[in-house]
Amino acid sequence: MAAPFPFPWPHASCARMATTFQPPVSRPTSGNYASIVALGLIWGGTFMVVAIALRGYGPVTVAAARTALGAVALLVLVAAMRRPLPAMSAALAGYVLVIGLLTTAMPFLLLSWGQQYVPSAFAGLSMAVLPLFVLPLAHVFVPGDRLTWRRAGGFALGLAGAMVLIGPGIGAAGSGDLVALGRLACLGATVCYALGSILTRLCPPIDGMWLSAATLGVGSVVLVPAMLAFEGVPGAAAPGVMGAIVFLGLLPTAFAALLRVQVIRSAGPSFMTLVNYQVPVWSMAFGALVLGEALPGRFYAALALIACGLLVSQSERRGA
Repeated sequence: MAAPFPFPWPHASCARMATTFQPPVSRPTSGNYASIVALGLIWGGTFMVVAIALRGYGPVTVAAARTALGAVALLVLVAAMRRPLPAMSAALAGYVLVIGLLTTAMPFLLLSWGQQYVPSAFAGLSMAVLPLFVLPLAHVFVPGDRLTWRRAGGFALGLAGAMVLIGPGIGAAGSGDLVALGRLACLGATVCYALGSILTRLCPPIDGMWLSAATLGVGSVVLVPAMLAFEGVPGAAAPGVMGAIVFLGLLPTAFAALLRVQVIRSAGPSFMTLVNYQVPVWSMAFGALVLGEALPGRFYAALALIACGLLVSQSERRGA
């Protein structure tokens, strides 16, 4: 089983590559670094684009549209690249179904709903906790991936950052405070991605492009009927809003998936973890500079704590 992308972001269902598709890893090139910057910009800007799309469509419609467009785009892409169909088994089908729910349907809906009440910068920053949430889950479910004292310390720092990020008033979520519920929804999406990441590691070998397309297809099967039931058939909206929907379906999924696979095949999955450090920074920058969002001081404090937690937990991995 090939090494998976350790901590996938919301817009990448999986970066697992079947062994037959994975050439030897070489030293990262300038093109690889440029691709990493591009992926950070694309995925970091996604939360801003979701906020724009929500100006004209409901959260279920935004989640369903980006999932369906992404699934169609990836299916066209894998067909154009003539990637062979994976050999499907009952076990693999089960993994695809659950991974699709955890990495597309549930988090896309939670993020879209939560971003109605919280800044896009908050949603992007909450994703920074993802690699740290994976650590205790991997300790339990992934053989040989033990939670050492150093990793536990990194997790504790990141968890403290998450608590600072949530901020005061989270207890009001139980009384129906929508801002507090929006914060919990964004962090709930992060937990979904963490669980999906563990299942991705345990998933039987399958080409990463096909798994991404299949899991997006699962999300579409769930979200499109939900959209029709709760929000109806979407109509026309302002050009900028409709452009945001198209962007969400195409750039962070089809194009980014292709770029991600190219980087992993040439520079390796560990190199891809550099994206993890960029996304929250770009999401905060886009939120403040483009959308004019106010960034409270606790956002910066949370980012510092989460970044320290990532550095502590990853330092052991790099030294191994």
